[in-house]
Amino acid sequence: MLKHKSNSVGIYHFVVVISLICIGLFAADVSTPAFFPVDQYFSYQYDAIAHGQVWRLITGNLLHTNLWHLLMNLAGFWVIVFLHEVHYKYHSGKLLILFLSLCLLEGIGLYLFYPSLKAYVGLSGLLHGLFAFGAIMDIRRGYRSGYLLLIGVIIKVGYEQVFGATESITELINARVATESHLVGLICGLLCALCWSLVANRFKYHKVS
Repeated sequence: MLKHKSNSVGIYHFVVVISLICIGLFAADVSTPAFFPVDQYFSYQYDAIAHGQVWRLITGNLLHTNLWHLLMNLAGFWVIVFLHEVHYKYHSGKLLILFLSLCLLEGIGLYLFYPSLKAYVGLSGLLHGLFAFGAIMDIRRGYRSGYLLLIGVIIKVGYEQVFGATESITELINARVATESHLVGLICGLLCALCWSLVANRFKYHKVS
């Protein structure tokens, strides 16, 4: 029981660290003049990445347009990790690897397939990937709810691609909602789940053999 508790605590230590990083980056850039112009050096900017500033592929996910944007994304992060805690509690490093992979894949996906999207910040694309990954893991464990979660997020993202995001969210975060990032995040989450399943199955096969 103590081991189970320590594993869960390890997961939330990571969530706390990511939350503090996002908060710190936001706080550094929120004052006028900015304590440190974080957005200038770390946001996803297509032209800057094309000129070699590849770190922006990852760091852009950690920045936010305003306080509401920050709070909504961090709340979503906590809820998704809590919802799928069972998939990470015995492998806390799995969440770290998945998070970094989704950050990088999100940036690469936007850069390759949406060159017209010149700037982007926020965790929302990554969160869609994390949610999709968790849904697939639910399905692998035999949880029927996983199918509902997966269908739900696919319908949501599909709707956004056709009709766009709601005006209320756009006004709340004071920026256009980059629905492209949600689609890229969803696809990346599914790809990560596929890769993880293949590796897990191969490991299981060799272990049995």
